[in-house]
Amino acid sequence: MVYHGQDKQKKIRYFLGFLGVGVLLIAVLIGESGRRPKGVESYDFVRYLGRMMTVFICPISGFLDDSETTVSWQEFFYSIPFYQSPLYDYIRGSENGNMSLSYEMLAIREGSDEGGAMSAADSMGADESLTSEALMTSSGVMVGGNGFSVNDAVPLQEILPGAAGGFTIENFVPASERSVYYSLTDLRDYSFLVRNFYIVDPSTSVTAEQINGESMLSRDMTIDTTVDGPQILIYHTHSQEAFADSVPGDASMTIVGAGEYLASILEEKYGYEVLHHVASYDTQQHNYAYSYAEPEIRKLLEEYPSIQVVIDLHRDEMAEGTRLVTQVNGQPTAQFMFFNGLSYLNELGHIDYLANPNLSENLAFSFQMQMTVNTYYPGLARRIYLKGYRYNMHLTGKYLLIELGAQNNTVQEIRNACHPLADVLDRVLSGR
Repeated sequence: MVYHGQDKQKKIRYFLGFLGVGVLLIAVLIGESGRRPKGVESYDFVRYLGRMMTVFICPISGFLDDSETTVSWQEFFYSIPFYQSPLYDYIRGSENGNMSLSYEMLAIREGSDEGGAMSAADSMGADESLTSEALMTSSGVMVGGNGFSVNDAVPLQEILPGAAGGFTIENFVPASERSVYYSLTDLRDYSFLVRNFYIVDPSTSVTAEQINGESMLSRDMTIDTTVDGPQILIYHTHSQEAFADSVPGDASMTIVGAGEYLASILEEKYGYEVLHHVASYDTQQHNYAYSYAEPEIRKLLEEYPSIQVVIDLHRDEMAEGTRLVTQVNGQPTAQFMFFNGLSYLNELGHIDYLANPNLSENLAFSFQMQMTVNTYYPGLARRIYLKGYRYNMHLTGKYLLIELGAQNNTVQEIRNACHPLADVLDRVLSGR
């Protein structure tokens, strides 16, 4: 992975490394002289001063001492000593107009902190317009939920549409009538929209200018299906996510298999051409998955200029015993959630070096999707989750990050959800 100003960053890292070694040598010399600071007579002074230096340069070391966190040696030495350093963050952040967090540190936080919404939902209280299951929101995406890697899996098997107890491409009947109606007054009411359509993470903030129902609905989200080449790209930043009954080694029973099934529905039933990108970006360093994926997705968009919609398909991680499931046409169906990054943190303000020129279109796209789901399949979609980072949504305007079910859902519930999801996508993209 290559960051902006990499050569300069190497110099800063070397400087910090030499500084740390120098301070340690001074500590050793002072320790050998037998001088100890008042109040630490019971400690070995070298260990004391070394510990104080480590905590200053690497604050997370204090956390690691008391936690069960496990990191690889590579990740520890490459990421922790530098990206957690206040001095490094100050130097890197000041170059970009932000004084607290560096680009690299934000990349780590973005990759490890995609979710975290469950506590926020609990603190905000229940929304009476939703079921208790629909209120459960993201608590973070885990890697290798069932203990196997897509990289080690067998090639994607053909997913048989006739699985017992579920929808097939042929027998799913899309909703024909609206079940919920919204008034123009409601859609102009910022408080109503936030209360009924969104959960805003405490780390970020959203404005009435950004969440304007009338403005978001006025945007044209239709696409040109006459172009040569794929119009929709589906990929997975976190490809290792599996489900309650996933079979180890069978990639068709993971989130990658769900992406393949969704692509087949969009192609066979609705006539779209879909490119399903199945590369893994979270098998080496999970926290860098978004940074690893970004240049590859950018290349695909350059290679296939016909692509007008990008879907990053995930599954969520819920508390054990909580299942995101509802009924659609009498079939158990996994609930899903749309997710947006705002490139804004309350502690930093606007994150200039994670800027997203497509933010307003991103928000409009997810809002139109959410409103359509609520209208035709009420209770199927959890409220849109808003968080402070970017999640590669700057790559194009019509970009969806979707949390499809969670680890407690069955594969069949996930596949069942792909049918109404595809129907909603077609309603929005075709304008019908």
